[in-house]
Amino acid sequence: MKFTRAFSLIIAMVIAPAALAGSNTQSDDTAAIKQKLSDTLSVDVMSLKESPIPGLYEALTNRGVLYISKDGTKLLHGNLYDLDKGMKNLTEAAMSGPRIDMMKPLEKNMLVYKAKNEKHVVTVFTDVDCGYCRKLHNQMDEYNDLGITVRYLAFPRAGIPSANADEMEAVWCAADPLQAMTDAKSGKSVKVAKCDAKIAEQYNLGQTFGINGTPAIVLEDGSLIPGYQPPKDLLRVLDAAAAE
Repeated sequence: MKFTRAFSLIIAMVIAPAALAGSNTQSDDTAAIKQKLSDTLSVDVMSLKESPIPGLYEALTNRGVLYISKDGTKLLHGNLYDLDKGMKNLTEAAMSGPRIDMMKPLEKNMLVYKAKNEKHVVTVFTDVDCGYCRKLHNQMDEYNDLGITVRYLAFPRAGIPSANADEMEAVWCAADPLQAMTDAKSGKSVKVAKCDAKIAEQYNLGQTFGINGTPAIVLEDGSLIPGYQPPKDLLRVLDAAAAE
């Protein structure tokens, strides 16, 4: 999860005690903690629930997962692992389900390269300029031939606003977006075009997912694989996940 320097400094410190003394119920306490996180760290708290560690809440925010003590005074940022379950990443697991739901409003904005004999569907946060994004795209026929449908969401690495974001908007708004994506990733210029592509919303969603580089691949169960995966390797991962 990518944080600004100021944000990183904040979470490295002990959060000043909240005025929770007057709270009489757990719901009152959690409401106060949500507000404190929002006010102190400028994050949107989507949910707050018991974490796998007694005494800590798990907060799902628009900057990823955070852990906060029940008295609202201590904060942890990082991955939580289960030693008894093969080092399962519990922080990543906490984000998996919500990712699926959070992508749904943007499904109509995805650029979809559909497999003829579809077995799996992945969603890839991509940038038109990154080398591994181009490598993945150049192998699109191989992914599709293996039964993997690839859906693209935009993640301009230069941020919003930027010339990079404008270039990606031109791709999304082209008369033939799929061809425009191929052209852009081949180094060809794409005619400037404007439409309601929701590039900023796509980028912000990627940040919420903890993405800070491209390509980033969201699997069918909502789990996230950062970085490029060759077609056959990705198929093995998807088949294994489906068999669990």
